[in-house]
Amino acid sequence: MDNPAPVNTISFDNTEYAFAYKSDKELKKAKFLFSSMGIESLVRIGTRLTPWAIRVGLPVKGIIRNTIFRQFVGGETLEQTAVVANKLGEFNVQVILDYGVEGKEGEDNFDHATEEFIRVIKYAATQRTMPFMSIKVTGFARFALLEKLDAAATDRSGYQGTVHTEVLNDAEKAEWDRVVNRMERIISAAADNKIGVLVDAEETWIQDPVDALTMQMMEKYNRNRVVVFNTIQLYRRDRLQFLKDSFAQVAQRGFILGAKLVRGAYMEKERKRAAEMNYESPIQPNKEASDRDYNEGVAFCLDHIDQISLIVASHNEHSNLRATQILDEKKIAHNHPHVHFSQLYGMSDNITFNLAKAGFSVSKYLPFGPISDVVPYLMRRAQENSSVAGQTGRELGLIKKEVERRKMK
Repeated sequence: MDNPAPVNTISFDNTEYAFAYKSDKELKKAKFLFSSMGIESLVRIGTRLTPWAIRVGLPVKGIIRNTIFRQFVGGETLEQTAVVANKLGEFNVQVILDYGVEGKEGEDNFDHATEEFIRVIKYAATQRTMPFMSIKVTGFARFALLEKLDAAATDRSGYQGTVHTEVLNDAEKAEWDRVVNRMERIISAAADNKIGVLVDAEETWIQDPVDALTMQMMEKYNRNRVVVFNTIQLYRRDRLQFLKDSFAQVAQRGFILGAKLVRGAYMEKERKRAAEMNYESPIQPNKEASDRDYNEGVAFCLDHIDQISLIVASHNEHSNLRATQILDEKKIAHNHPHVHFSQLYGMSDNITFNLAKAGFSVSKYLPFGPISDVVPYLMRRAQENSSVAGQTGRELGLIKKEVERRKMK
């Protein structure tokens, strides 16, 4: 493993590298989209009307496809998504495939989602740019079942790979067995095809059984190489300790911890539920606390790089830069197999492509699926980009900078 470029040459302000994969026309479309998302009233109306318009069958799919869908989604099919993945691959950027179906419950839907996950794994194995895929346990498990298991696990101690099924009745135990079987089939297929599986984080009140099931799969499959990654949300006040406890378990039991570190995705929902049900919010008191725990979590993983495989999944420039500095300080190769960086497709290209240019292993999280299925994902992207104080100002500023740079050429 070589170090193609010293880390101090990285600048996340380098727009030439950041947008090299975009044509002038694509760049102007992105500029228009982020400008539109900067208008909060427009986003507020759009995020309410779009799901409704799709539901009642209004002819809006063409507009969606040519704007927000094209910016944030790989395609409606795997084949369309492969075109995007191959383009990213030309710039040494890989992809994490995400089959973008959310919230469809029922045993038939759960079985169908499982088959789709396995199909995606087998397809990814035929492509050179698709080393990972993302799954949600709620894609093949009933939310209320996970909720019941989580409630039983509140006071648990000991091995984190234990699911407390004694609270379930016989029918629910059979249902849980089907969930475990689905997970086993997915992870087994991934192991056979040498694809990594990133298990998404869920809401706090269903997370414990997801963690336990993921840990069970890690113990079985993360022996010689890493197949399974758990997603750890550091905007939760308890997750840094959870990361350390997870490491203690794998160190004791002799397998490798796969850890994808994110800040988090359910902040408003979590705080609202905590207030309504009168318990302490699980979310950090402020952004500084989230940032502190996130950066400490990254450092902890890099301190144990032999037994932890880390994915730095962040849009925070400081966190990404600090991770690269730690790697250089420790003289760890930029493309070490246990270190990977990732950002969402359509966002933070300045981070992704500058990391790739410096020889780091990096990917885009790339959802795909029919427009009607990925609308919830798209609405979240629109909402989080709607505040100038948030992502939009930075994205738009970089795009404008690159447009000007190209004019000056």
